[in-house]
Amino acid sequence: MRTPYCVIMAGGIGSRFWPMSTEESPKQFLDFLGTGESLIQQTYRRVRKIFEPEHIFVVTHANYADLTSTHLSELPVKNIILEPLRRNTAPCIAYAAMKIKKRDPKANIFITPADHLIVDEDAFERQIRKGLEKTDSSDCFVTIGIKPNKPETGYGYIQFDETKKEGEIYMVKAFTEKPDIEHAQKFIDSGDFLWNAGMFIWNIEALSAGLDKHLPELMNTLGRSWKDLDTKYEADSIAKVYAQCDNISIDYGLMERSENVRVLPTVMGWSDVGNWGAIYDLSTKDAKGNALIGNSILAEGCEGCLIVNSAPGRALVLNDMKDKIVVQTDKTTLTFPMGNDQAIKQIVKAVKIQLGENFV
Repeated sequence: MRTPYCVIMAGGIGSRFWPMSTEESPKQFLDFLGTGESLIQQTYRRVRKIFEPEHIFVVTHANYADLTSTHLSELPVKNIILEPLRRNTAPCIAYAAMKIKKRDPKANIFITPADHLIVDEDAFERQIRKGLEKTDSSDCFVTIGIKPNKPETGYGYIQFDETKKEGEIYMVKAFTEKPDIEHAQKFIDSGDFLWNAGMFIWNIEALSAGLDKHLPELMNTLGRSWKDLDTKYEADSIAKVYAQCDNISIDYGLMERSENVRVLPTVMGWSDVGNWGAIYDLSTKDAKGNALIGNSILAEGCEGCLIVNSAPGRALVLNDMKDKIVVQTDKTTLTFPMGNDQAIKQIVKAVKIQLGENFV
């Protein structure tokens, strides 16, 4: 039986969660819901029920090496894979696959983002174990599909073939990018579409063969560092080649181009926690529909607001506000309309230009 490995992808900035998520301390290292755990700590605890610490890897930006070690003290330092710059999920996964393959050429691998929320962790564990069991003896790719409960425009979708099924696992017919609301509703009504959770399971031979076939330039570029992996020369070697890697997602670069792809439909209380609106949806509300996160908040006459205070020693006092998102940090207070999350990236750009990078 193959040894199961887990790769946690933790290199993003989470700019849609500014001003809490910054270049210095990004989304995956924050506790948005006041649970006492950062998102990456929740993810690690979840996968730790399936994988041994020496078989768990975290891929993150080189700037977050210390943060990762601080948040995941049990994780071996040698299992923190440092990217010199951000190049999307295909280079991230390919780099991790090379590291694992060098240590164990018969590995079975589960890939997951670091910053998603999963409420039903027992269901998560059951489904991941089923996927690992499938790829232990098959060269197919298995992806986790979330059974949708509403027409969501913020997620990609996976269409499956209802006539081709092995146990709970279906053949994938197509991957679809984020739809408009009309198409999202049609997907829900059809009954054969799932949300794409960005979680993948495959054995190392199948993954390596797929990467070599569909992303040969990427693998040739990264392959120049093969001999230096797990040596003192690795960081310098990777730094020389990483900038030459295409900025491409694993979905587009590999999954959409492959034929033997399966999906495991799942219900586990999943959210990608993609924006402040998602935090509002997931939070407990008061009688006026306000979600209050943090301490020292006074909200008089407010209705339908998300109010976040992450500034120790500073009060946040609001009056007569409706359908607003308000976030206070030790440097910044942001107020903007509920439902306008896409504007955050433009706000961050304006802040960087007009107020300086110190605030972003």
